[in-house]
Amino acid sequence: METETKKPTAEENLGLVHLCANKFRNRGIEYDDLYSAGCVGLLKAVRAFDETRGVRFSTYAVPVILGEIKRLFRDGGTIRVSRGLKELSLRLQRICESFRREQFREPTVSELAEISGESESDVSEALCVSQPVVSLTAPDEEEGQIDIPVDAPDELIVDLLALRQIMRSLEPADRTLLELRYFRNMTQSAAAKVLGMTQVQVSRREKKLLTQMRRELLE
Repeated sequence: METETKKPTAEENLGLVHLCANKFRNRGIEYDDLYSAGCVGLLKAVRAFDETRGVRFSTYAVPVILGEIKRLFRDGGTIRVSRGLKELSLRLQRICESFRREQFREPTVSELAEISGESESDVSEALCVSQPVVSLTAPDEEEGQIDIPVDAPDELIVDLLALRQIMRSLEPADRTLLELRYFRNMTQSAAAKVLGMTQVQVSRREKKLLTQMRRELLE
């Protein structure tokens, strides 16, 4: 006798919304607004999820939840600014994230200006737009310590789920190439022998795939 598969519910998966919302803390939009947008994404995921496709609900739901939260940033934040400045701010955030992954440090204003092709004054103004609003009622030093926000360790879980979703969407040969290089730690030459390719072909394909995946993760 077959056991009926239990359909996921929104109530059981609210933790996914918290994980996704935490990824966007301190970027100029209140956490409650981030959480509300994430809940909309969760409800959409619950309604559209098909358990017969063999994909875990969390793997399917996280990109949907992240999409709704990112829509919140595209549609507007807590402070009204010009559309151009808002778009530049979001573009600089993506550049910063990419720069940190590649250089393992924060970019300077001049480096951001060079990469983006914008003036340093425009970059500085756009960076101010992306900063969180500081409360005028924050406690004084005498009343207690103000904690400096740091990235939550749960953010790694969200990134891994998003990466897994992207890996699933790749062609089998491309997925195998990345698995050989980054999960089995093979050199490009060793991976080329397994795949029946040259080392140059592996290098070019790998670079193209990594660029594509970075773009999808940052969108």
